[in-house]
Amino acid sequence: MNVGNLFPQALYRQALRLMSVVLPVPDAFRSFLQFPGMQGMRFGTQRSNKFPAGIGMAASVWLLFFVGGFSSSAQTADSASHEGAPKARLTVVAGTGVLGFTAGLLYLSEIWYADSQRVPFQFYRDHTGWLQMDKFAHSYVAYQQSYWGYEALRWAGVSRSKALWIGGSLGFVLQLPIELFDGMYEGYGFSWSDVAANTVGSAIFIGQEMAWGEQRMLPKFSFYPSPYASLRPGTLGRTLGAQLVQDYNAQTYWFSFSPGSFFDWDNWPPWLCLSIGYSGEGMLGEFENPDFINGESVKHIYRYRQYFISLDMDLRKIKTRHGFLKGLFHAMNMIKIPAPAMEFNTKNGLRFRPVYY
Repeated sequence: MNVGNLFPQALYRQALRLMSVVLPVPDAFRSFLQFPGMQGMRFGTQRSNKFPAGIGMAASVWLLFFVGGFSSSAQTADSASHEGAPKARLTVVAGTGVLGFTAGLLYLSEIWYADSQRVPFQFYRDHTGWLQMDKFAHSYVAYQQSYWGYEALRWAGVSRSKALWIGGSLGFVLQLPIELFDGMYEGYGFSWSDVAANTVGSAIFIGQEMAWGEQRMLPKFSFYPSPYASLRPGTLGRTLGAQLVQDYNAQTYWFSFSPGSFFDWDNWPPWLCLSIGYSGEGMLGEFENPDFINGESVKHIYRYRQYFISLDMDLRKIKTRHGFLKGLFHAMNMIKIPAPAMEFNTKNGLRFRPVYY
């Protein structure tokens, strides 16, 4: 089957769907857009739950660009060999990019903001919210979008310099519409600190490529359900899928790096990394914890920051001749593996975690 011949029809159908951003969408189609595991999320009700829309956009783009990144890593480690790749690849990348971006806009317009009223453009100051976990999340998503955008364009045969600036800027470009939408709906607002965090995420990718021609500092993510979601499920998530993107108590963001990439340590395994992590604990609200939930008093919970040092693996450096495993390792490298960790927090000081995730 000729993939290049499939996309004109697909793009045509998607163009019709794009019209539904500004035209009424049938309830049945809106139900279709509800992602599995997300039914417990509250859509368009308060500004503090805004970031899951960014995750929704990121997830669709990551899945669509996965094909390009998967093939890139599976075929060769020499990115220069992608020059002169078949034009059908560029069609695939462009088509999936359009589909992913359009799906994200539909999700924002028809699901996330469905119950919110349009208002004159407004701003929102949230740089102190969620102990800055929200900003780490924005940077992480923007980095991953830039990373996979670059990989997809290189797989499609685009030159390194063009792929770096076009694909590398995708994190900023794809996150910006979310902020613009926020500025137009009641209960939300355009956040300059979110835009700054998105910019940092893309800059981390572009900067490393320009300095070293590779990614030595790898932003990663880990998640483990927290006990706080049951106390305020409307904000932190009723289902595991909702908690994955709403409960910042359950998330940790990491920077993993191999010392062998910076120092002449011949005996250091190239796949073995040190990892520095950040998280927050005890957060029931964006800026402060409520005294009452559903009319009942809540015991005071102390909000505090957590800092970690742990071990990790750069799965890209694991040698295998199996193309599928190469692609799988490449894709899974965005997640931090469970490992022992030293934690320092602003409540209890230093503690050792035999296994932290």
